[in-house]
Amino acid sequence: MVEFAMASTSQQNDARFIIETDAIQDNGFFDPRYTCDIDNSSPHLRWSNPPEGTVGYALLAEDLDHPKQISHWVIFNIPVVVQHLPAGIPPQEALPNGIRQGLNGWGKLGYAGPCPPPGNTIHRYRLRLLALRALPEIRQRLNREELLQAIEPFIIETATIEGRYQRMMQIAG
Repeated sequence: MVEFAMASTSQQNDARFIIETDAIQDNGFFDPRYTCDIDNSSPHLRWSNPPEGTVGYALLAEDLDHPKQISHWVIFNIPVVVQHLPAGIPPQEALPNGIRQGLNGWGKLGYAGPCPPPGNTIHRYRLRLLALRALPEIRQRLNREELLQAIEPFIIETATIEGRYQRMMQIAG
């Protein structure tokens, strides 16, 4: 069962909107458990200090070094009372509290972890949490571009975190 923490309605005026994860190690690289090389499980994410007027969130995970800046995760309709996403969210359209998942860059629901071509250079990945002043009606199974088009007028502020990843070398023999 997926559990979600609820946020307090009070916030500090001087604190900035942030997103954090344990999936990015101290050296700035993704823990391989959250990549295609091992478990390909979605990471635990938490955030705090949403800007005033926030009623919900959308989340995008993107490969900044892919020629098409491909998306690895598209989530929307996250209510303001939710302040984290647990690790291991299954690839399904609807989650608790009305949260929805869209299509990643491979046309599939849910999370697809960092996965640059083997032997390729290091790729940079960005997780973007977008604070929204409204949760517009959005159709199911949309992709990154469609989500951004639908929410663009409602974005108040964005919190980001970046990590890097290079595929593990295949062991011969």
